[in-house]
Amino acid sequence: MNYTTDDIFFFDSNILIYLVDIDLEKKHKTSSLLLDEQSYISTQVINENVNICLKKLKLNKDETFRHGKFLIDKFNLVLIDKDIIYKAFDIMNKYLYSYWDSLIISAAIKCNSSILFSEDMQNNQTIEGKLRIINPFRT
Repeated sequence: MNYTTDDIFFFDSNILIYLVDIDLEKKHKTSSLLLDEQSYISTQVINENVNICLKKLKLNKDETFRHGKFLIDKFNLVLIDKDIIYKAFDIMNKYLYSYWDSLIISAAIKCNSSILFSEDMQNNQTIEGKLRIINPFRT
């Protein structure tokens, strides 16, 4: 994967959950290597990660909250606001993504990200001529 120093990364929830789900060692390593000081996530990503840690991974609250705090401290945080929600409506209609994926895309656009790392969206698709979706686990 080649990225420039000008690229601004945004992470979907499904990429960051591998930071705590170490059973999938290759995905854990790939996710860890992508972390960058100029990366962004939204409040939605934190909430989804906390929910997955508690419900699916069955982590205890201390482990879950440690992961949540790591995400808050490591990444630039985009708060979901009405502009992001309105833009998500447009993205949902235009690109036919789910509402939740459209919120992620909209938040990435709001912070001028050029790369959105996601495992479950269309790999290599460009949104609005400026945001490229990349599945970092595809070889």
